[in-house]
Amino acid sequence: MLSICFVYFGVLLFFSLLLFLFSIYFMVLDFSLMIEYEIMSFNSSIIYMSVLFDWMSLLFMSFVLFISSMVIFYSYEYMGGDLNINRFILLVFMFVVSMMFLIISPNLISILLGWDGLGLVSYCLVIYYQNVKSYNAGMITALSNRIGDVALLISIAWMLNYGSWNYIYYLDYMKGDYYMEMIGGLVLLAALTKSAQIPFSSWLPAAMAAPTPVSSLVHSSTLVTAGVYLLIRFNFVLSSSLMMFLLVISSMTMFMAGLGANYEFDLKKIIALSTLSQLGLMMGILALGGHMLAFFHLLTHALFKALLFMCAGCMIHNLGSHQDIRYMGGMVNQMPLTCCFFNICNLALCGLPFLSGFYSKDLILEVLSMGYLNFFIYFIFFFSTGLTVCYSVRLSYYTLFGDFNFSSFHNMSDEGGIMLRGMAGLIFFVVFGGSMLIWLIFPTPYFVCLPSLMKMMVLVVIVLGVLFGYEFSKFFLNYELKAYNFLTSSLFFSSMWNLPFISTFGVNYYPVKLGGVYHKSFDNGWSEFFGSQNIYMNLKMSSKVSQLLFNNNLKVYISLLIIWVIMLYIYV
Repeated sequence: MLSICFVYFGVLLFFSLLLFLFSIYFMVLDFSLMIEYEIMSFNSSIIYMSVLFDWMSLLFMSFVLFISSMVIFYSYEYMGGDLNINRFILLVFMFVVSMMFLIISPNLISILLGWDGLGLVSYCLVIYYQNVKSYNAGMITALSNRIGDVALLISIAWMLNYGSWNYIYYLDYMKGDYYMEMIGGLVLLAALTKSAQIPFSSWLPAAMAAPTPVSSLVHSSTLVTAGVYLLIRFNFVLSSSLMMFLLVISSMTMFMAGLGANYEFDLKKIIALSTLSQLGLMMGILALGGHMLAFFHLLTHALFKALLFMCAGCMIHNLGSHQDIRYMGGMVNQMPLTCCFFNICNLALCGLPFLSGFYSKDLILEVLSMGYLNFFIYFIFFFSTGLTVCYSVRLSYYTLFGDFNFSSFHNMSDEGGIMLRGMAGLIFFVVFGGSMLIWLIFPTPYFVCLPSLMKMMVLVVIVLGVLFGYEFSKFFLNYELKAYNFLTSSLFFSSMWNLPFISTFGVNYYPVKLGGVYHKSFDNGWSEFFGSQNIYMNLKMSSKVSQLLFNNNLKVYISLLIIWVIMLYIYV
Protein backbone atom coordinates (compact mmCIF):
# COMPACT_ATOMS: atom_id res chain seq x y z
CA MET A 1 0.00 0.00 0.00
CA LEU A 2 1.31 3.44 -0.93
CA SER A 3 2.08 5.41 2.22
CA ILE A 4 0.31 8.73 2.86
CA CYS A 5 3.81 10.30 3.16
CA PHE A 6 4.67 9.59 -0.47
CA VAL A 7 1.26 10.80 -1.70
CA TYR A 8 1.62 14.15 0.06
CA PHE A 9 5.28 14.37 -0.96
CA GLY A 10 4.36 13.98 -4.65
CA VAL A 11 1.46 16.44 -4.51
CA LEU A 12 3.41 19.14 -2.69
CA LEU A 13 6.48 18.76 -4.91
CA PHE A 14 4.37 19.03 -8.07
CA PHE A 15 2.63 22.20 -6.87
CA SER A 16 5.96 23.64 -5.73
CA LEU A 17 7.47 23.33 -9.20
CA LEU A 18 4.27 24.66 -10.81
CA LEU A 19 4.19 27.73 -8.56
CA PHE A 20 7.89 28.39 -9.16
CA LEU A 21 7.31 28.49 -12.92
CA PHE A 22 4.29 30.78 -12.43
CA SER A 23 6.38 33.02 -10.18
CA ILE A 24 9.01 33.50 -12.91
CA TYR A 25 6.27 34.13 -15.48
CA PHE A 26 4.62 36.78 -13.25
CA MET A 27 8.00 38.35 -12.52
CA VAL A 28 8.95 38.66 -16.18
CA LEU A 29 5.59 40.23 -17.09
CA ASP A 30 5.48 42.33 -13.87
CA PHE A 31 2.00 40.94 -13.42
CA SER A 32 -0.25 40.59 -10.36
CA LEU A 33 -3.52 38.73 -10.16
CA MET A 34 -6.22 39.37 -7.59
CA ILE A 35 -9.18 36.99 -7.43
CA GLU A 36 -12.33 37.78 -5.47
CA TYR A 37 -14.87 35.07 -4.82
CA GLU A 38 -18.29 36.02 -3.47
CA ILE A 39 -19.03 33.73 -0.52
CA MET A 40 -22.39 35.24 0.44
CA SER A 41 -24.38 38.43 0.11
CA PHE A 42 -26.87 39.81 2.60
CA ASN A 43 -28.86 42.77 1.21
CA SER A 44 -26.13 45.21 0.16
CA SER A 45 -23.34 43.59 2.24
CA ILE A 46 -21.23 41.18 0.23
CA ILE A 47 -18.61 38.93 1.81
CA TYR A 48 -15.70 38.23 -0.52
CA MET A 49 -12.82 35.79 -0.28
CA SER A 50 -9.84 37.60 -1.83
CA VAL A 51 -6.64 35.97 -3.04
CA LEU A 52 -3.55 37.80 -4.28
CA PHE A 53 -1.07 36.16 -6.64
CA ASP A 54 2.09 38.09 -7.44
CA TRP A 55 5.66 36.90 -7.95
CA MET A 56 6.46 37.31 -4.25
CA SER A 57 3.59 35.22 -2.90
CA LEU A 58 4.06 32.56 -5.61
CA LEU A 59 7.81 32.27 -5.01
CA PHE A 60 7.40 32.03 -1.24
CA MET A 61 4.64 29.41 -1.61
CA SER A 62 6.87 27.45 -3.95
CA PHE A 63 9.66 27.40 -1.33
CA VAL A 64 7.31 26.46 1.51
CA LEU A 65 5.82 23.59 -0.51
CA PHE A 66 9.23 22.33 -1.63
CA ILE A 67 10.64 22.30 1.91
CA SER A 68 7.49 20.71 3.34
CA SER A 69 7.52 18.01 0.64
CA MET A 70 11.10 17.10 1.60
CA VAL A 71 10.21 17.17 5.30
CA ILE A 72 7.21 14.84 4.77
CA PHE A 73 9.39 12.46 2.74
CA TYR A 74 11.99 12.55 5.53
CA SER A 75 9.29 11.92 8.19
CA TYR A 76 8.45 8.52 6.68
CA GLU A 77 11.65 7.09 8.19
CA TYR A 78 12.10 9.48 11.13
CA MET A 79 8.55 8.90 12.45
CA GLY A 80 8.51 5.29 11.22
CA GLY A 81 8.01 3.82 14.70
CA ASP A 82 5.00 6.02 15.36
CA LEU A 83 1.65 4.24 15.19
CA ASN A 84 -0.14 7.51 14.40
CA ILE A 85 2.10 8.64 11.54
CA ASN A 86 -0.93 9.43 9.34
CA ARG A 87 -2.26 11.82 11.95
CA PHE A 88 1.17 13.45 12.14
CA ILE A 89 1.38 13.91 8.35
CA LEU A 90 -2.15 15.38 8.25
CA LEU A 91 -1.23 17.85 11.00
CA VAL A 92 1.86 18.92 9.05
CA PHE A 93 -0.28 19.29 5.92
CA MET A 94 -2.80 21.47 7.81
CA PHE A 95 0.13 23.56 8.99
CA VAL A 96 1.29 24.09 5.41
CA VAL A 97 -2.24 24.93 4.22
CA SER A 98 -2.56 27.57 6.99
CA MET A 99 0.70 29.10 5.78
CA MET A 100 -0.63 29.17 2.21
CA PHE A 101 -3.70 31.09 3.41
CA LEU A 102 -1.47 33.60 5.12
CA ILE A 103 0.78 34.11 2.08
CA ILE A 104 -1.93 34.70 -0.54
CA SER A 105 -4.24 36.89 1.58
CA PRO A 106 -4.54 40.58 0.77
CA ASN A 107 -7.31 40.71 3.35
CA LEU A 108 -6.94 40.95 7.13
CA ILE A 109 -9.78 38.50 7.80
CA SER A 110 -8.30 35.69 5.70
CA ILE A 111 -4.86 36.53 7.12
CA LEU A 112 -6.32 35.89 10.57
CA LEU A 113 -7.63 32.54 9.33
CA GLY A 114 -4.13 31.44 8.30
CA TRP A 115 -2.52 33.11 11.31
CA ASP A 116 -4.78 31.34 13.82
CA GLY A 117 -4.49 28.09 11.88
CA LEU A 118 -0.71 28.25 12.33
CA GLY A 119 -1.08 28.96 16.04
CA LEU A 120 -3.53 26.13 16.74
CA VAL A 121 -1.83 23.46 14.62
CA SER A 122 1.57 24.42 16.05
CA TYR A 123 0.14 23.76 19.54
CA CYS A 124 -0.99 20.27 18.42
CA LEU A 125 2.44 19.58 16.94
CA VAL A 126 4.47 20.88 19.90
CA ILE A 127 2.53 18.63 22.33
CA TYR A 128 2.81 15.67 19.91
CA TYR A 129 5.09 13.73 22.27
CA GLN A 130 2.69 13.77 25.19
CA ASN A 131 4.65 14.61 28.33
CA VAL A 132 4.76 17.44 30.85
CA LYS A 133 7.63 19.26 29.13
CA SER A 134 5.78 19.21 25.80
CA TYR A 135 2.55 20.46 27.39
CA ASN A 136 4.35 23.38 29.04
CA ALA A 137 6.15 24.22 25.79
CA GLY A 138 2.87 24.01 23.83
CA MET A 139 1.13 26.28 26.31
CA ILE A 140 3.82 28.99 26.24
CA THR A 141 3.86 28.78 22.41
CA ALA A 142 0.09 29.09 22.10
CA LEU A 143 -0.29 31.86 24.69
CA SER A 144 2.59 33.97 23.32
CA ASN A 145 1.02 33.78 19.87
CA ARG A 146 -2.41 34.71 21.24
CA ILE A 147 -1.09 38.20 21.96
CA GLY A 148 -0.39 38.65 18.26
CA ASP A 149 -3.80 37.22 17.37
CA VAL A 150 -5.47 39.79 19.61
CA ALA A 151 -3.43 42.58 17.96
CA LEU A 152 -4.65 41.38 14.56
CA LEU A 153 -8.26 41.30 15.79
CA ILE A 154 -7.94 44.90 17.03
CA SER A 155 -6.47 45.95 13.67
CA ILE A 156 -9.46 44.29 11.93
CA ALA A 157 -11.80 46.34 14.13
CA TRP A 158 -9.75 49.48 13.45
CA MET A 159 -9.99 48.92 9.70
CA LEU A 160 -13.73 49.54 9.95
CA ASN A 161 -12.64 53.19 9.52
CA TYR A 162 -12.13 52.28 5.85
CA GLY A 163 -14.33 50.74 3.21
CA SER A 164 -12.98 47.20 3.30
CA TRP A 165 -10.47 44.92 5.01
CA ASN A 166 -8.36 44.59 1.87
CA TYR A 167 -5.34 46.43 3.24
CA ILE A 168 -3.55 46.05 -0.09
CA TYR A 169 -5.68 48.88 -1.58
CA TYR A 170 -4.71 51.37 1.11
CA LEU A 171 -0.97 50.81 1.48
CA ASP A 172 0.30 53.56 -0.84
CA TYR A 173 -2.20 56.30 -0.24
CA MET A 174 -2.28 55.85 3.54
CA LYS A 175 1.40 56.60 4.17
CA GLY A 176 1.59 58.93 7.15
CA ASP A 177 -2.11 58.57 7.97
CA TYR A 178 -2.79 58.35 11.71
CA TYR A 179 -5.27 55.46 11.41
CA MET A 180 -3.01 53.42 9.17
CA GLU A 181 -0.07 54.01 11.52
CA MET A 182 -2.23 52.54 14.26
CA ILE A 183 -2.81 49.46 12.10
CA GLY A 184 0.94 49.36 11.35
CA GLY A 185 1.69 49.34 15.09
CA LEU A 186 -0.78 46.50 15.74
CA VAL A 187 0.56 44.44 12.82
CA LEU A 188 4.08 45.08 14.14
CA LEU A 189 3.05 43.71 17.55
CA ALA A 190 1.54 40.63 15.89
CA ALA A 191 4.73 40.10 13.87
CA LEU A 192 6.91 40.44 16.99
CA THR A 193 5.01 37.64 18.74
CA LYS A 194 5.01 35.29 15.76
CA SER A 195 8.67 35.89 14.90
CA ALA A 196 9.65 35.63 18.60
CA GLN A 197 11.38 38.98 18.97
CA ILE A 198 12.12 40.38 22.44
CA PRO A 199 10.14 40.20 24.79
CA PHE A 200 8.34 37.17 23.27
CA SER A 201 11.50 35.17 22.49
CA SER A 202 11.18 32.43 25.09
CA TRP A 203 8.63 30.31 23.20
CA LEU A 204 10.97 29.60 20.28
CA PRO A 205 13.51 27.34 22.08
CA ALA A 206 10.63 25.83 24.11
CA ALA A 207 8.90 24.77 20.86
CA MET A 208 11.81 22.37 20.29
CA ALA A 209 9.74 19.82 22.19
CA ALA A 210 8.05 19.08 18.83
CA PRO A 211 9.34 16.23 16.60
CA THR A 212 12.37 17.26 14.53
CA PRO A 213 10.59 17.29 11.12
CA VAL A 214 8.16 19.83 12.60
CA SER A 215 11.08 21.92 13.92
CA SER A 216 12.60 21.80 10.45
CA LEU A 217 9.40 23.15 8.91
CA VAL A 218 8.57 25.67 11.64
CA HIS A 219 12.02 27.23 11.76
CA SER A 220 12.64 27.45 8.06
CA SER A 221 9.59 28.62 6.20
CA THR A 222 6.33 28.57 8.16
CA LEU A 223 5.52 29.71 11.67
CA VAL A 224 8.38 32.07 12.56
CA THR A 225 8.65 33.56 9.09
CA ALA A 226 4.94 34.48 9.05
CA GLY A 227 5.67 37.64 11.07
CA VAL A 228 8.52 38.72 8.78
CA TYR A 229 6.40 38.07 5.69
CA LEU A 230 3.51 40.11 7.10
CA LEU A 231 5.84 43.03 7.80
CA ILE A 232 7.30 42.78 4.28
CA ARG A 233 3.74 43.16 2.96
CA PHE A 234 2.95 46.01 5.39
CA ASN A 235 6.32 47.75 5.19
CA PHE A 236 4.86 50.84 3.44
CA VAL A 237 2.59 51.52 6.41
CA LEU A 238 5.27 51.58 9.13
CA SER A 239 6.20 55.11 10.22
CA SER A 240 9.81 56.13 10.90
CA SER A 241 9.30 55.89 14.69
CA LEU A 242 7.91 52.35 14.36
CA MET A 243 10.84 51.45 12.09
CA MET A 244 13.31 52.72 14.69
CA PHE A 245 11.53 50.80 17.44
CA LEU A 246 11.65 47.63 15.32
CA LEU A 247 15.34 48.16 14.60
CA VAL A 248 16.24 48.36 18.30
CA ILE A 249 14.12 45.33 19.22
CA SER A 250 15.43 43.19 16.34
CA SER A 251 19.10 44.07 16.87
CA MET A 252 18.77 43.22 20.58
CA THR A 253 17.10 39.89 19.71
CA MET A 254 19.86 39.06 17.24
CA PHE A 255 22.54 39.86 19.80
CA MET A 256 20.80 38.00 22.63
CA ALA A 257 20.21 34.83 20.57
CA GLY A 258 23.81 34.80 19.28
CA LEU A 259 25.17 35.04 22.82
CA GLY A 260 22.75 32.42 24.17
CA ALA A 261 23.64 29.87 21.48
CA ASN A 262 27.31 29.98 22.54
CA TYR A 263 26.35 28.74 26.01
CA GLU A 264 23.75 26.15 25.01
CA PHE A 265 24.42 22.38 24.91
CA ASP A 266 21.15 21.08 23.45
CA LEU A 267 21.65 20.46 19.72
CA LYS A 268 18.15 21.52 18.65
CA LYS A 269 18.10 24.57 20.93
CA ILE A 270 21.37 25.87 19.43
CA ILE A 271 19.82 25.70 15.96
CA ALA A 272 16.60 27.30 17.30
CA LEU A 273 18.59 30.20 18.74
CA SER A 274 20.38 30.56 15.42
CA THR A 275 16.94 30.91 13.78
CA LEU A 276 16.09 33.61 16.30
CA SER A 277 19.32 35.42 15.44
CA GLN A 278 18.56 35.27 11.71
CA LEU A 279 15.00 36.51 12.29
CA GLY A 280 16.51 39.48 14.12
CA LEU A 281 18.71 40.11 11.08
CA MET A 282 15.70 40.00 8.71
CA MET A 283 13.66 42.31 10.93
CA GLY A 284 16.65 44.64 11.29
CA ILE A 285 17.24 45.11 7.58
CA LEU A 286 13.48 45.45 7.06
CA ALA A 287 13.47 48.26 9.63
CA LEU A 288 16.26 49.96 7.68
CA GLY A 289 14.01 50.00 4.61
CA GLY A 290 15.32 46.93 2.74
CA HIS A 291 12.16 44.83 2.54
CA MET A 292 13.38 43.07 -0.62
CA LEU A 293 16.64 42.16 1.09
CA ALA A 294 14.67 40.79 4.05
CA PHE A 295 12.59 38.64 1.66
CA PHE A 296 15.75 37.42 -0.09
CA HIS A 297 17.36 36.41 3.21
CA LEU A 298 14.07 34.79 4.27
CA LEU A 299 14.20 32.46 1.26
CA THR A 300 17.90 31.56 1.44
CA HIS A 301 17.69 31.04 5.21
CA ALA A 302 14.67 28.73 4.76
CA LEU A 303 16.75 26.38 2.61
CA PHE A 304 19.78 25.84 4.81
CA LYS A 305 17.87 25.97 8.11
CA ALA A 306 15.48 23.20 7.00
CA LEU A 307 18.43 21.00 6.04
CA LEU A 308 20.29 21.86 9.25
CA PHE A 309 17.38 20.59 11.35
CA MET A 310 17.04 17.48 9.19
CA CYS A 311 20.72 16.64 9.74
CA ALA A 312 20.34 17.26 13.48
CA GLY A 313 17.29 14.96 13.50
CA CYS A 314 19.29 12.28 11.72
CA MET A 315 22.03 12.51 14.38
CA ILE A 316 19.51 12.42 17.25
CA HIS A 317 17.73 9.47 15.59
CA ASN A 318 20.97 7.51 15.33
CA LEU A 319 22.14 8.42 18.84
CA GLY A 320 19.07 6.97 20.52
CA SER A 321 17.40 10.34 21.17
CA HIS A 322 20.40 12.02 22.80
CA GLN A 323 20.43 15.75 22.11
CA ASP A 324 23.31 16.92 24.30
CA ILE A 325 26.24 17.85 22.07
CA ARG A 326 28.68 16.87 24.84
CA TYR A 327 27.70 13.23 24.21
CA MET A 328 28.58 13.52 20.55
CA GLY A 329 31.88 13.82 18.73
CA GLY A 330 33.71 12.10 15.89
CA MET A 331 30.41 11.57 14.08
CA VAL A 332 32.05 12.33 10.76
CA ASN A 333 33.51 8.80 10.91
CA GLN A 334 30.15 7.10 11.39
CA MET A 335 27.85 9.36 9.36
CA PRO A 336 30.03 11.02 6.70
CA LEU A 337 27.25 12.15 4.33
CA THR A 338 24.99 13.58 7.05
CA CYS A 339 27.96 15.41 8.57
CA CYS A 340 28.93 16.72 5.13
CA PHE A 341 25.41 18.18 4.67
CA PHE A 342 25.50 19.52 8.24
CA ASN A 343 28.82 21.25 7.69
CA ILE A 344 27.73 22.84 4.38
CA CYS A 345 24.59 24.23 6.10
CA ASN A 346 26.65 25.56 8.99
CA LEU A 347 29.00 27.31 6.58
CA ALA A 348 26.03 28.75 4.65
CA LEU A 349 24.66 30.03 7.95
CA CYS A 350 28.00 31.69 8.72
CA GLY A 351 27.95 33.43 5.34
CA LEU A 352 30.96 31.66 3.85
CA PRO A 353 31.52 33.00 0.32
CA PHE A 354 29.57 31.46 -2.55
CA LEU A 355 27.16 29.36 -0.49
CA SER A 356 23.50 30.49 -0.45
CA GLY A 357 23.68 32.27 2.93
CA PHE A 358 26.59 34.41 1.77
CA TYR A 359 24.66 36.18 -0.99
CA SER A 360 21.92 37.49 1.28
CA LYS A 361 23.94 38.00 4.47
CA ASP A 362 26.90 39.71 2.83
CA LEU A 363 24.60 41.98 0.81
CA ILE A 364 22.64 42.94 3.94
CA LEU A 365 25.80 43.85 5.84
CA GLU A 366 27.21 45.82 2.89
CA VAL A 367 23.97 47.76 2.42
CA LEU A 368 24.06 48.45 6.17
CA SER A 369 27.66 49.68 5.82
CA MET A 370 26.58 52.08 3.07
CA GLY A 371 23.99 53.62 5.39
CA TYR A 372 24.80 56.30 7.96
CA LEU A 373 22.58 55.48 10.93
CA ASN A 374 24.94 55.10 13.91
CA PHE A 375 27.89 53.06 15.11
CA PHE A 376 25.85 51.11 17.67
CA ILE A 377 23.65 49.41 15.03
CA TYR A 378 26.69 48.81 12.82
CA PHE A 379 28.56 47.19 15.71
CA ILE A 380 25.60 45.02 16.83
CA PHE A 381 25.01 43.69 13.29
CA PHE A 382 28.64 42.77 12.71
CA PHE A 383 29.20 41.45 16.23
CA SER A 384 26.10 39.24 15.95
CA THR A 385 27.41 37.88 12.64
CA GLY A 386 30.65 37.04 14.43
CA LEU A 387 28.67 35.27 17.17
CA THR A 388 26.84 33.23 14.50
CA VAL A 389 30.17 31.97 13.16
CA CYS A 390 31.32 31.40 16.73
CA TYR A 391 28.50 29.05 17.76
CA SER A 392 28.52 27.30 14.37
CA VAL A 393 32.22 26.42 14.77
CA ARG A 394 31.56 25.33 18.36
CA LEU A 395 28.69 23.11 17.20
CA SER A 396 30.82 21.52 14.46
CA TYR A 397 33.68 21.03 16.92
CA TYR A 398 31.52 19.23 19.47
CA THR A 399 29.54 17.04 17.06
CA LEU A 400 31.62 16.29 13.98
CA PHE A 401 35.27 16.26 15.01
CA GLY A 402 37.41 14.89 17.82
CA ASP A 403 36.83 11.64 19.69
CA PHE A 404 33.50 10.02 20.41
CA ASN A 405 32.80 11.49 23.82
CA PHE A 406 30.65 10.05 26.60
CA SER A 407 27.99 8.08 24.79
CA SER A 408 28.49 4.40 23.96
CA PHE A 409 28.47 3.45 20.29
CA HIS A 410 25.06 3.13 18.74
CA ASN A 411 24.28 1.56 15.43
CA MET A 412 25.11 4.69 13.45
CA SER A 413 25.31 4.67 9.70
CA ASP A 414 24.46 6.62 6.59
CA GLU A 415 23.62 3.65 4.41
CA GLY A 416 20.48 3.82 2.29
CA GLY A 417 17.82 5.61 4.20
CA ILE A 418 14.86 7.67 3.14
CA MET A 419 16.02 10.43 5.49
CA LEU A 420 19.20 10.88 3.46
CA ARG A 421 17.28 11.13 0.21
CA GLY A 422 15.02 13.80 1.71
CA MET A 423 18.11 15.74 2.79
CA ALA A 424 19.82 15.29 -0.56
CA GLY A 425 16.84 17.00 -2.24
CA LEU A 426 17.75 20.23 -0.45
CA ILE A 427 21.56 20.28 -0.63
CA PHE A 428 21.68 21.50 -4.23
CA PHE A 429 19.65 24.58 -3.31
CA VAL A 430 21.72 25.22 -0.18
CA VAL A 431 24.81 25.52 -2.37
CA PHE A 432 23.37 27.23 -5.46
CA GLY A 433 20.06 28.73 -4.23
CA GLY A 434 21.48 32.10 -3.18
CA SER A 435 23.18 32.69 -6.51
CA MET A 436 20.04 31.71 -8.44
CA LEU A 437 17.77 33.89 -6.34
CA ILE A 438 19.94 37.01 -6.45
CA TRP A 439 19.77 36.97 -10.27
CA LEU A 440 16.07 36.19 -10.19
CA ILE A 441 14.72 38.63 -7.58
CA PHE A 442 16.61 41.88 -8.16
CA PRO A 443 15.92 43.41 -11.58
CA THR A 444 18.94 45.69 -11.20
CA PRO A 445 21.87 44.61 -9.03
CA TYR A 446 22.61 46.56 -5.87
CA PHE A 447 25.46 49.01 -6.37
CA VAL A 448 27.75 48.74 -3.35
CA CYS A 449 30.59 51.24 -3.16
CA LEU A 450 32.73 50.80 -0.05
CA PRO A 451 36.37 51.27 0.99
CA SER A 452 38.36 48.06 0.79
CA LEU A 453 38.63 47.81 4.60
CA MET A 454 34.84 47.94 5.06
CA LYS A 455 34.39 45.60 2.10
CA MET A 456 36.59 43.01 3.82
CA MET A 457 34.90 43.57 7.17
CA VAL A 458 32.47 40.66 6.72
CA LEU A 459 35.28 38.20 6.00
CA VAL A 460 37.31 39.56 8.93
CA VAL A 461 34.35 39.01 11.25
CA ILE A 462 33.93 35.44 9.93
CA VAL A 463 37.61 34.63 10.56
CA LEU A 464 37.49 36.15 14.06
CA GLY A 465 34.32 34.16 14.78
CA VAL A 466 36.06 30.92 13.75
CA LEU A 467 39.00 31.66 16.08
CA PHE A 468 36.82 32.57 19.06
CA GLY A 469 34.46 29.64 18.43
CA TYR A 470 37.38 27.22 18.44
CA GLU A 471 38.76 28.78 21.61
CA PHE A 472 35.40 28.60 23.42
CA SER A 473 34.76 25.01 22.53
CA LYS A 474 37.97 23.23 23.48
CA PHE A 475 36.58 20.25 25.28
CA PHE A 476 38.44 17.36 26.86
CA LEU A 477 38.34 15.72 30.25
CA ASN A 478 41.06 17.73 32.02
CA TYR A 479 40.11 21.09 30.45
CA GLU A 480 38.16 23.71 32.39
CA LEU A 481 35.66 25.68 30.36
CA LYS A 482 36.02 29.44 30.68
CA ALA A 483 32.27 29.74 31.27
CA TYR A 484 32.63 27.99 34.66
CA ASN A 485 34.73 30.88 35.99
CA PHE A 486 31.85 33.33 35.46
CA LEU A 487 28.83 31.27 36.44
CA THR A 488 26.43 34.16 37.13
CA SER A 489 26.99 35.91 33.81
CA SER A 490 27.03 32.54 32.00
CA LEU A 491 23.65 31.68 33.48
CA PHE A 492 22.29 35.11 32.49
CA PHE A 493 23.48 34.82 28.87
CA SER A 494 22.51 31.16 28.46
CA SER A 495 19.01 31.78 29.79
CA MET A 496 18.27 34.37 27.09
CA TRP A 497 18.58 37.33 29.48
CA ASN A 498 16.05 35.69 31.86
CA LEU A 499 13.23 35.97 29.30
CA PRO A 500 11.89 32.41 29.94
CA PHE A 501 11.55 33.21 33.66
CA ILE A 502 9.87 36.56 32.97
CA SER A 503 7.38 35.11 30.49
CA THR A 504 6.47 32.12 32.72
CA PHE A 505 6.90 33.01 36.41
CA GLY A 506 6.62 36.71 35.62
CA VAL A 507 3.17 36.20 34.13
CA ASN A 508 2.05 33.41 36.46
CA TYR A 509 3.54 34.03 39.89
CA TYR A 510 2.58 37.65 40.59
CA PRO A 511 -1.08 37.52 39.44
CA VAL A 512 -1.58 34.31 41.48
CA LYS A 513 0.11 35.90 44.51
CA LEU A 514 -2.02 39.04 44.10
CA GLY A 515 -5.09 36.79 43.92
CA GLY A 516 -4.05 35.26 47.27
CA VAL A 517 -3.73 38.72 48.84
CA TYR A 518 -7.17 39.74 47.54
CA HIS A 519 -8.65 36.47 48.79
CA LYS A 520 -7.28 37.12 52.29
CA SER A 521 -8.25 40.79 52.49
CA PHE A 522 -11.61 40.66 50.71
CA ASP A 523 -13.02 37.13 50.86
CA ASN A 524 -11.74 36.34 54.37
CA GLY A 525 -11.46 39.89 55.73
CA TRP A 526 -13.62 42.64 57.27
CA SER A 527 -15.15 43.56 53.92
CA GLU A 528 -16.68 40.11 53.78
CA PHE A 529 -18.01 40.45 57.36
CA PHE A 530 -19.60 43.85 56.74
CA GLY A 531 -20.52 43.15 53.12
CA SER A 532 -22.10 39.99 51.76
CA GLN A 533 -21.97 37.99 55.03
CA ASN A 534 -23.68 40.82 56.92
CA ILE A 535 -26.50 41.05 54.36
CA TYR A 536 -26.86 37.27 54.50
CA MET A 537 -27.09 37.24 58.31
CA ASN A 538 -29.73 40.02 58.36
CA LEU A 539 -31.83 38.33 55.72
CA LYS A 540 -31.50 35.05 57.60
CA MET A 541 -32.67 36.65 60.87
CA SER A 542 -35.64 38.39 59.25
CA SER A 543 -36.69 35.24 57.45
CA LYS A 544 -36.52 33.32 60.78
CA VAL A 545 -38.86 35.90 62.36
CA SER A 546 -41.25 35.65 59.40
CA GLN A 547 -41.09 31.88 59.59
CA LEU A 548 -41.99 32.03 63.31
CA LEU A 549 -44.92 34.30 62.56
CA PHE A 550 -46.32 32.25 59.72
CA ASN A 551 -45.60 28.83 61.10
CA ASN A 552 -49.23 27.57 60.74
CA ASN A 553 -50.25 29.78 63.67
CA LEU A 554 -53.80 30.81 62.72
CA LYS A 555 -54.36 33.23 65.63
CA VAL A 556 -51.24 35.23 64.85
CA TYR A 557 -52.06 35.24 61.17
CA ILE A 558 -55.69 36.46 61.66
CA SER A 559 -54.71 39.10 64.24
CA LEU A 560 -52.03 40.44 61.89
CA LEU A 561 -54.60 40.52 59.10
CA ILE A 562 -57.08 42.49 61.28
CA ILE A 563 -54.34 44.98 62.30
CA TRP A 564 -53.40 45.38 58.63
CA VAL A 565 -57.05 46.01 57.59
CA ILE A 566 -57.56 48.57 60.43
CA MET A 567 -54.36 50.40 59.43
CA LEU A 568 -55.55 50.40 55.84
CA TYR A 569 -58.87 52.02 56.84
CA ILE A 570 -57.18 54.62 59.09
CA TYR A 571 -54.76 55.76 56.33
CA VAL A 572 -57.32 55.71 53.56
